[in-house]
Amino acid sequence: MKIAPVEQLFTLFSETARVLQEELSCTYLEALAETGENLFHGSVLQDELSEITEKRLKKQYMEVNLGNFTKEEIRKAYQLVILKGMKENVQPNHQMTPDSVGMLMSYLVDKFVQQPSFRLMDPAIGTGNLLTTVLNQLQKDIHSIGIEVDDLLIKLAYVNANLQEHPLELFNQDSLEPLFIDPVDAVIADLPVGFYPNDIRAAEYQLKANEGHSYAHHLFIEQSVRHTKPGGYLFFIIPNGLFESDQAGKLRAFFKDEVMIQGVLQLPLSMFKNKNAAKSILVLQKKGEGIVSPKQALLVNLPNLSSAVEMESILKKIEKWVQENKR
Repeated sequence: MKIAPVEQLFTLFSETARVLQEELSCTYLEALAETGENLFHGSVLQDELSEITEKRLKKQYMEVNLGNFTKEEIRKAYQLVILKGMKENVQPNHQMTPDSVGMLMSYLVDKFVQQPSFRLMDPAIGTGNLLTTVLNQLQKDIHSIGIEVDDLLIKLAYVNANLQEHPLELFNQDSLEPLFIDPVDAVIADLPVGFYPNDIRAAEYQLKANEGHSYAHHLFIEQSVRHTKPGGYLFFIIPNGLFESDQAGKLRAFFKDEVMIQGVLQLPLSMFKNKNAAKSILVLQKKGEGIVSPKQALLVNLPNLSSAVEMESILKKIEKWVQENKR
C-alpha cells in the first residue's frame, strides 16, 4: 500500500527526532529542529553522535527526496510532528493556529493586499506555521519577516522555512522591544493574549495600562501599526472580548486615531473548548492620505469551517464586500 506523502515525512521527522533526542539528551522539539536541519543540508551535522547512529540517520535521510514533496505536504508533516512534541511538553503559549484559520487568513490577505509584491510581517511567528500557510497559498512575491522571543520556536520556524524553501528574515527578540525593520505592507498575527511583564518597556506605548501590567495583545497591535505603511493592512486573531476588557477604552481611542476597522470575522464557537476562549479575525487598515473608510465594516459570523457549502456562501459574501469597498 502506498504511504501518503505527509505520513511518510511525518514518520521520518518523528523517528529521526527520537534517535537524536536519545543520543543528544535533549527534548523532542530540540531534536526535531536538529533533524530538520540535517534533512535540509542532506547530511548529519551533529559531531557527538556514535558512528552507528550517524549511519542509521544518513540511511533514513537518503530514502527521502524533499524535491518530491509539495511545500504544503512538508508544512503539514512538520506541523503535525511539532504538535506531537508540544503534547509531550505542554507549553500553553505555544498553541498552533489551526490550518482552517490559516487558510482563511491567506484568503483575506489575498483579497485585501492586492499588489503582486509586498512586505509581510508576523510579530509572533512561533514555529512559522501561520506564516508559511499564507505563503503557500499566495502566488505572489512576498518578502517575509518573523519575530519570536523564544529560542526554540524561532529555530523551528527557521528550519520550517528552509524545508519549504521560503526566504524569511527572522529576528530572535521580544517583539515589543524596538524593531529595526523597514515598514511593511501587511501584518498577520495570532496575538499572544495575556499580560506583558515588562512595565518599563510598556510605558513607551500609548496602550499601556494606567496601573499594573499592560495587555500584551494590545501592545502587539500598537507595535504592528507602528511598523505598517500608511494604507497597509493588519490581520489579527483576537479574543472575542477584546473590546470588553477594562483597558478597551484606550484601545478604541487608538483605533479611532490610527486605523480603520475593515472587518471582524467571528470564528465558530465549536472550534473552542469554551466560549470564553473563542476568537475572531480582525482586519484593520492603517490610516493614510487618500485612504477612505469602507461604507460599512465586513461583519461575519463564520459557520463550521469544514462545511464546504456554508463556507462557499460566506466567501461569496466577502468577495462581494471587497468588490464594493475596495477601489
